[in-house]
Amino acid sequence: MKILLIYPAYPETFWSYNYALKFVSKKASLPPLGLLTVAALLPAEWEKKLVDLSAGDNLKDRDIKWADYVFIGAMSIQRGSAQELIARCKELDAIVVAGGPLFTASYQDFDRADYLVLNEAEVTLPDFLRDLENGNPKRIYTSKEKADMENSPVPAWELVDNLNKYNSLCLQYSRGCPFNCDFCDVTLLFGHKIRTKSQTQILKELDKLYQLGWREGVFVVDDNFIASKRKLREEILPAILEWNKEKNHCFSFGTQASINIADEEDIMNMMADAGFDSVFIGIETPNEESLKECP
Repeated sequence: MKILLIYPAYPETFWSYNYALKFVSKKASLPPLGLLTVAALLPAEWEKKLVDLSAGDNLKDRDIKWADYVFIGAMSIQRGSAQELIARCKELDAIVVAGGPLFTASYQDFDRADYLVLNEAEVTLPDFLRDLENGNPKRIYTSKEKADMENSPVPAWELVDNLNKYNSLCLQYSRGCPFNCDFCDVTLLFGHKIRTKSQTQILKELDKLYQLGWREGVFVVDDNFIASKRKLREEILPAILEWNKEKNHCFSFGTQASINIADEEDIMNMMADAGFDSVFIGIETPNEESLKECP
């Protein structure tokens, strides 16, 4: 099989960093970690190409015609680009397989996608691949089952043609969040139960980035990095600290966390020692009056 994996473009929003990226001579903030993980779940013998429209990659008609299947993964903010992309693929008679948060939340809006592999790929993609091999794939694959993160593979970073076009590379340690914010779809997608990768997995992912020559920032994309405090204290942060020390502090780290990280002084100190130099705290609500109360 020949598989083309395409990440749609972002519109100009806060998250696209259109102007900020110019100051650091980068094309995009982060690579498409979800698609790279999906690529790693596909059979190793299949040919794979990645085109990241969010990083300014040029998608040619011949790329689409080359592929047996076009895989598209997207977040909700990329809806417009995803719709245009599917339309272009269908004009060239390409077979489209779509998944990720956008399609999971609103699959009914994408009737031109041939196959919808929804929810977490570690759970639903193997069923699609099995049925595809047997010649009887269904159009929609969905599951309420949550993935065991310890079965998630090292992302297929070798598909990225130029790592330096990104401001940071990234990894995912956990999925899920204990909170229930009414404006956020994280718990709808991943649930409240916190599921984590093992220490061994995290170090393998760091080793892969190091082996590829990366020596800049690594962003841990968890929606709430401190959701599993015990494991973070006892296993993950000590392992990252020791790894980064052995590699002469080659990586700086950033992540996202809930504001109660301020109550965990020991975790913040461990993070700083391990190389974390920034934490994104989202003070978010659709209610303007609530935002005024935050200061």
